[in-house]
Amino acid sequence: MSDFTHFNKQGEAVMVDVSEKKDTVREATASGRIRMSEECYLKVKNDDMKKGDVLGVARIAGIMGAKKTSELIPLCHILNLSKLEVEFIFNDNTFEIETRCTAKTTGKTGVEMEALTGVNVALLTIYDMCKAVDKGMEINEVHLLRKSGGKSGVWERQ
Repeated sequence: MSDFTHFNKQGEAVMVDVSEKKDTVREATASGRIRMSEECYLKVKNDDMKKGDVLGVARIAGIMGAKKTSELIPLCHILNLSKLEVEFIFNDNTFEIETRCTAKTTGKTGVEMEALTGVNVALLTIYDMCKAVDKGMEINEVHLLRKSGGKSGVWERQ
C-alpha cells in the first residue's frame, strides 16, 4: 500500500498529512461532456427549456459542488478556494455540451478533486433540468485536463 498516499502502513485509510508542505499557487481544470438528443440540445442552446436557464443554474451548481468537495469525498482536505469557474462549449455535430471547471487556491494541496467535482455536479444539473425532454442523455469523458502547483509542477493531458 506504500504507493497510495491515503493508507497508512497497516492499510488503514488516513487523511494525508500536508502540514510540512509549502504553500504554492495551485490550479486545476477538469472537463466532461453530456450528449443529448438534437431536440434537447437545441432547447438548451437556445435557452428554451421550460425549467429556465439550464446553463446558468448548472454553472452555479458546479461552483457550489466544488466548494463542498471535502464534504463529499471523505479524505479530501478542506480548502480555501480563491477561484472557481465553470464554462460550457457547444458541439453542434454531436449534440454534446462540454463542461469545464477550473479551481484555484494557494495552499499545501491541489485542487484536482474540486475541479472534477464541479464538472460532475454541473453535468448532473444539466441532466436534472433536461430529463423531461431526454431521459437518455449520457455523461461521458470526465477527466482532468491540467493541473499546476506543488512539487510535481505542471501536468497536462496529452
